[in-house]
Amino acid sequence: AGCDRLTISPDLLEKLDADHGELPRRLVAGAAESVQVTPIDGARFAADLAADPMATEKLASGIDAFAKDLEALRQTIRARL
Repeated sequence: AGCDRLTISPDLLEKLDADHGELPRRLVAGAAESVQVTPIDGARFAADLAADPMATEKLASGIDAFAKDLEALRQTIRARL
């Protein structure tokens, strides 16, 4: 369907497996190759991120959650060693 790598829940995998309907192609590699993407530098990225409160909040909460999960994993490993 045009997506090479994707993490999805087992529940959704089961629903997708049960669905035998039509699956039209939505993404075409050739079309993506013809798109001109303007590169941005660090300053532009930071400015765009700061201008979007939702992105700033979600990025911060995602990093915090990752750090907490990493510490929990380290504690689990310590306990098992």
